[in-house]
Amino acid sequence: MSKIGFDNALYVQKQAEYIRKRIEQFDNKLYLEFGGKLFDDFHASRVLPGFDPSAKVKLLMEFKDSAEIIFCINAGDIEKKKIRADFGITYDLDLLRVIDNLRGMGLLVSSVVITRYSDQPAADSFKQKLESRGLRTYLHRSTPGYPTEVDLIVSDEGFGANPYIETTKPLVVVTAPGPCSGKLATCLSQLYHEYRNDVHAGYAKFETFPIWNIPLKHPVNLAYEAATADLKDVNMIDPFHLEAYGKTAVNYNRDIEVFPIVRAILERITGRDDIYRSPTDMGVNMAGFAICDDAVVSEAAKQEILRRRYKALCDVRQGLADEETAGRIELILKQLSISAKDRPVIAAANEKSKESGVPVMAIMLSDGKIVTGKQSNLMTSAAAAVLNCIKVLARLPDELHLISPNVIEPIIDLKGNVLRMKQTVLSLEEVLLALAVSAASNEIVAFAMSKLPALAGCEAHCSRMIGQDDDSALKKLQVNLTCEPHFPTKDLFYQ
Repeated sequence: MSKIGFDNALYVQKQAEYIRKRIEQFDNKLYLEFGGKLFDDFHASRVLPGFDPSAKVKLLMEFKDSAEIIFCINAGDIEKKKIRADFGITYDLDLLRVIDNLRGMGLLVSSVVITRYSDQPAADSFKQKLESRGLRTYLHRSTPGYPTEVDLIVSDEGFGANPYIETTKPLVVVTAPGPCSGKLATCLSQLYHEYRNDVHAGYAKFETFPIWNIPLKHPVNLAYEAATADLKDVNMIDPFHLEAYGKTAVNYNRDIEVFPIVRAILERITGRDDIYRSPTDMGVNMAGFAICDDAVVSEAAKQEILRRRYKALCDVRQGLADEETAGRIELILKQLSISAKDRPVIAAANEKSKESGVPVMAIMLSDGKIVTGKQSNLMTSAAAAVLNCIKVLARLPDELHLISPNVIEPIIDLKGNVLRMKQTVLSLEEVLLALAVSAASNEIVAFAMSKLPALAGCEAHCSRMIGQDDDSALKKLQVNLTCEPHFPTKDLFYQ
């Protein structure tokens, strides 16, 4: 069993209690800016073993009858078809996916705000699609002078030019499918309208990372820096909190830099200068109080930083990131004295690949045993490694074929001779489908297939970059993968 370093039940309990207290501080109306992912927060679950990837949604279920959700999406992201990397779908499609999931749980999604709107045709089409399905959709243009010209912002020409988003619940969660979606501006715009209607609402921010009440250079906080290296986020001691209370608290550069402006806007809207004295005050994060084993979360965070380093190197190789991003993560590794030697699957995959001359994937099971799989003319290294793992977990002999050639050969023939695909080897997803077909008539195969969930949380490394299909399947199995920054072939066109 994997070691647990985070008490998820305690976290949800403490977090819910703290948010309720924050609602009570205002006129029973709180706009809560929700950062990060509502579903599938796998970064948090990797660096805080025991954290439920859907913990935020379970937290919202505590407010099921008293909360509603507003989604913000940047019109520019719709126009550019920006992709959510972990799922490979555009932000607008991911927004629809998440709304469906939330509604399926009985949570109220009241509206969508398309922010930074400037007559983009794609944004108009998306608005029409949402409204045709009965979802209220608002357009917010860029606010003149935002965020520095407070007099203009807090006026009828600033926030007053935005349409008021109708809400009915005490807690209004403002969230988005990704960063830079206009969540803060939407919250502040709503406060402006609420105070004009004599409703003394409040604002607060909910972010899991960085964790404010653990050390600045704690591996968990450094893992956040590694995860946001492309945004150039840097954790800092909150100077406003230190001055106000004489206590150290961790925040990050963007929140600290913008705090004086946000405080000035809040003071102008509310007429009060005593609401928040620091950016940390604005937050409601209780994650630090639920860490139950610091050694476990520290080690998990170090592994996450290593994974981020290899991802950055692969992104650079594919032209998706600059070398500066990879360099920032390398500096974090040096701060913690971490190297590839601290990730055993790296050496296992690379050594086996050097011996065989083909791509090899190594997967470490929960008991520490490392299982490898190499690419063949039948299947990819990821597919081979997963099949070998479930044979080990089911205590089946290595020479046993879980999938009959009678199942594999027609698929290869279909890919090559009918669909005219250049690459005919089976991907992991295709192998899993073939495995399911075989399991229908073979109890041994069915038993081996039942071991697939045991791969969740396992560490893996491949001696070459893998294809999108294999990457997607491994993510669904929740295998933590890294790859060497080398293409598997000399072909220029490779996905």
